[in-house]
Amino acid sequence: MLSELDLRIEQAIGDLTNADGLLPLTTFALPGGNLVPMIASAPPTLNAYFAEFCAQHGDADFIVDGDERISFTQGYAAAVDVAQALVTGFGIKPGDRIGIAMRNAPSWIILYMGTLMAGGVATLLNGWWQGAELSNGVADVEARLVFADPPRVKRLNQCGNPPACEIVSVDVALPLAEALEHIIVRGTGAVELPTVEPDDLATILFTSGSTGQSKGACSTHRAVVQATFSYLATAMVVLRLGTENGTIKADAPQHAVLMTVPLFHVTGEVPMMLVSFAIGRKIVMMPKWDTLRAMQLIESERVTNFTGVPLMSWEILNHPDRSQYDLSTVQSFFAGGAPRPPEHVRRLNEELPAPPALGYGLTETNAVGCSNFLTNYLDKPNSTGRASKPLVDVAILDDAGTSVPQGERGEICIRTVANFREYWNRPEATAAATTTDGYFRTGDIGYLDPEGYIFIVDRKKDIIIRGGENISCQEVEAAIYTHPAVAEACVFGLPDERLGEIVGALVHYHPGDHLSEEALRFFLGEQLAAFKVPAQVWISETPLPKLGTEKIDKVALRAQYRQIFIQQSVDA
Repeated sequence: MLSELDLRIEQAIGDLTNADGLLPLTTFALPGGNLVPMIASAPPTLNAYFAEFCAQHGDADFIVDGDERISFTQGYAAAVDVAQALVTGFGIKPGDRIGIAMRNAPSWIILYMGTLMAGGVATLLNGWWQGAELSNGVADVEARLVFADPPRVKRLNQCGNPPACEIVSVDVALPLAEALEHIIVRGTGAVELPTVEPDDLATILFTSGSTGQSKGACSTHRAVVQATFSYLATAMVVLRLGTENGTIKADAPQHAVLMTVPLFHVTGEVPMMLVSFAIGRKIVMMPKWDTLRAMQLIESERVTNFTGVPLMSWEILNHPDRSQYDLSTVQSFFAGGAPRPPEHVRRLNEELPAPPALGYGLTETNAVGCSNFLTNYLDKPNSTGRASKPLVDVAILDDAGTSVPQGERGEICIRTVANFREYWNRPEATAAATTTDGYFRTGDIGYLDPEGYIFIVDRKKDIIIRGGENISCQEVEAAIYTHPAVAEACVFGLPDERLGEIVGALVHYHPGDHLSEEALRFFLGEQLAAFKVPAQVWISETPLPKLGTEKIDKVALRAQYRQIFIQQSVDA
C-alpha cells in the first residue's frame, strides 16, 4: 500500500504534468518504436536551454568561486565568446568532440557551454585519470581539441603517448576572463553559430563497465535536456511538499548548490550544474572535497542544496566542529552513487538540520532513475526508491529481457527519453547494454516491492563502487598483469564504512619472483588513477583456485577475502 507521502507525490506530479500544468507531457518514439513520456515545455536543445534561462535570471549569481562572482548574463556572454572563437579560430565543425580535463572551476562550465554552442560534443574526461588514461579517452573518441588545466596537461605530455590533437592549457586559478582570454582572442570576430538539433550529440561521458576499458556514453541534446527536466520535476514536487509542510519558507534565499563532486561526473553535470540554470541557482565551487571548507561555504553562501556521495554528509555529521557552523539553509542532504547504511540514514535525519535523501541513476541514463526522500527514506532506508515520475520506467528483467514476477530478483533496467544513445564506436557493447524495446541494462540485480520500491541486492557487472566512482575489476587486473613478476591476479571489492567499497587484490607471482605490497601499489600508481589502486593486497604462495573452465574462481575468492578483511578490521 502506497504511503501518504507517495500519494501526495502522485498528486503533485499529476498537477505538474497535466495539460494546464507547468510541465505538460507529450511522447517520444524510441528507435524501436516504443513511445515514452517527454516533457513538452522543455527547450529542444541545451543551447536553447542556456539562452532561455540565462536571460531569465540575468544579474543573479550564477557561479561563485572564492572571491569571484559571475552572473548568468556574464556567464552566457563568455560562453558565446568561446563558441565564436571555437568556430572562427579553432575551426571546430558541428559534431567535433572537444575534451574538457580540469578540476571544478568557472572555466569548466563556460567551456562546456561554449563547446555546445559551437556545435561541438562536450567530452567530459575524468580529471582523476593518469596521463595514459586521459590520452586513451581522447584517442578513443577522436577528439579534435582538448582543454586541460596545467596538472592534466603535464600528465598528458608525460604519459609517453600524448594525444595527436591540440591541447590548450587553461589556468583555472585565474579569474574567468583571464583564464579564457588566450582562447577568445584566437577568434576572428562575431559569427553566426551553427544550428543544433535535438537529435545531435551533445555529450560523451566515460563509464567503467565490466569489460575493463572505459566506454564513451554518447547522449543527444534532447536526452540531456529531458534528464535535466526530470530532476526539475522532482525539485518542484519537493518544493510543493516542503511548502505545504512548512519546512521550506517562501522567503528562502536564492537557491545555491555546493559543487562537491566533479563536473565530469553525470551527477555534477546534470542534477547539480544543469538544473541550476532553470531554477536560477548559484553554483558554489569546490576544487576538491574538504569537510571543514564545505561547512564554511554552506554558512557563508547560504547553500540550500547539498548533493554528494554518502561519505560527504556522513563526514559533516561527525565533524567535531559542526556545531560552530550554521547549516540551517540546507533543505536536504542528498546522496547518490552508493547506498547508505540504515543507521546512517537514521542519524543523519536526527542530527542534521535537514533530512537525508537518496538518488539512483547512471551515466547512461543521464543520472535519472529513482529517488527516495523524506519519510519514505526513513521507512525504507535500504531502498533506492521508486521510479522518478513522470519520465522513468523501471523494470526487473531476466537475461532474455522478460519481466520477472514482482518480488523476484532480476536485472534492474531503465527506460526513458533521457537514456544515452550509444557507446562511442562500440555497437556490440551498446547492443549488450540495451533491450530491443529501449531499456538500459544497469548491471545491478534487484527486486521491486509491492509499492514499486527498488531494492538493489547484488551486482551483475564486475565493478567496484568506491565513493560513487565505478572501478572495473578487469581494468585493475590488466594493470597488475603488466608487471612481469605477476602470474595470476584477482581483484574484488572490500566493504568500507566511509567509501562503501575499496579495491582489494589477491596476487600470485611466478616462481622465484616476489614483490612487496608497497612496491606493487607504487607500480600501479604510475598507470592508474589513485582511486583504482588496491588499498589491500594479499599475496598467495600457491596458484589461485580455478573453476572447471580454468577461470579463476572470483566469486569464492571474493567471499573468502571479504571475510578475512572484515575479521582483520575487527581484530585491529
